[in-house]
Amino acid sequence: MSKFLKSEFAGLKEYTPGEQPRDKKYVKLNTNESPFHPSKKALELAIAEAENSNLYPDPECKLLKEAIADNMGVNLDNIFIGNGSDEVLSFSFMAFFSGLPVIFPEISYGFYKVYAQLYGCKSVFAPLKTDFSIDINDYIAKNSHIVIANPNAPTGMLLALNDIEEIIKSNPDKIVIIDEAYIDFGGKSAVPLVKKYDNLIVSRTFSKSRSLAGARLGFAVADAAIIRDLEKIKFSTNPYNINRTTLALGLGAIKDTAYFDECCAKIIKNRTYTALQLKKLGFTMTDSYANFIFAKHPDISGEELYLALKEKGVLVRHFTDPKITDYNRITIGTREETDILIAKISEILEEQK
Repeated sequence: MSKFLKSEFAGLKEYTPGEQPRDKKYVKLNTNESPFHPSKKALELAIAEAENSNLYPDPECKLLKEAIADNMGVNLDNIFIGNGSDEVLSFSFMAFFSGLPVIFPEISYGFYKVYAQLYGCKSVFAPLKTDFSIDINDYIAKNSHIVIANPNAPTGMLLALNDIEEIIKSNPDKIVIIDEAYIDFGGKSAVPLVKKYDNLIVSRTFSKSRSLAGARLGFAVADAAIIRDLEKIKFSTNPYNINRTTLALGLGAIKDTAYFDECCAKIIKNRTYTALQLKKLGFTMTDSYANFIFAKHPDISGEELYLALKEKGVLVRHFTDPKITDYNRITIGTREETDILIAKISEILEEQK
C-alpha cells in the first residue's frame, strides 16, 4: 500500500471474488452465474439503446423502476436501482449503519463483513446452528441493524417468511436488510412485507435468475422514505450509476416473464438432478433453495476436490473458513455441464482409491 492510504483502511480485508481464469476453457460452476444467455427481448432493447451511448442515461431509471414496481406489486417510490445489488448493500451500509453495530450470520455473503469494516460498523457475528441453519433468536429484539441473506450463501438454506417477519417487527427502530439474491430459486420473497414495515430493505439482483451478471444491475424494495435516503447517497456519489444498455437489458429481462420462468424452472430441475447424482457418489449437502449446492464428501477434503476439479477443467468455489472448509459450493449449470462435473468427480474419487 502507499504511504497515502488513510490508517483506518490499512487493515481492510477486501472481498475476494470468485476466480475468473483465462488459461483454458472451463466448465464454470464457481460464481453462481446463470448458465443461460439473457433473453432475446433484453438483448434487442440493449442493442437498440447502444446507439444512444453518446448521451447520458436517465439518472432516475424511471422506465426500469416502473417495470420492477409493476412486477413486484409495489409503488414507483418503493424502488431503488443499483449497479448490482452490491451497490445497494454498500449504499445501505453507508447511509444507515456507519459507525453502528450490525448483526449478520457468521457464515454468509463475504461482502457484509467488508462493508462493515469499510464504513466503521461494529460487526456482530451470529453463529449458525450445527446444521448451518439460522437461529432467529440471535436476531429477535436486538435493537441493532441486521443483514440476512435468504436463501443464505454459501449454504443455500432458507429462512421461513414468518421468521423473517418476527425479526423485522421485533427491531422496529433498526434497519433489517433481507438480501434475496437467490430467492427466485425457492422460497417466498419478503417484498410484500415492505407495505407493513418501514424498517425493511429487500435487496434483489439481476445477476442470477435474470442472466445479467455481466451487466451489473440490482435493486432495493423499501419504504419510500428509505428509498429517498438511498437516492440521496446515489446522487451524492454517482447519479449516472446505471449505463443505458444495462437499463435496457434490465427492462427487457423484467418484462420477459416467460423466459425468466423457463430458465428458473430448468435450474431448479437440474438442482434436483445434480443433488441426486452427488448423493449417489457419497456426498452430503445442505438443503439448498438457491442456484447452487453446498456439498462435502467423506473421502476427500474440500480443497483437494476443488483443486483436482480445476485441474480437470471444472471450477467450483472453495472457502478456507475452518467451519466450512470441507465443503464446496457448486453452481447449478446446464444438464450437460452437470454430467461433466459428475464424470470428473467420479474420476477423482476412483483415483483416490
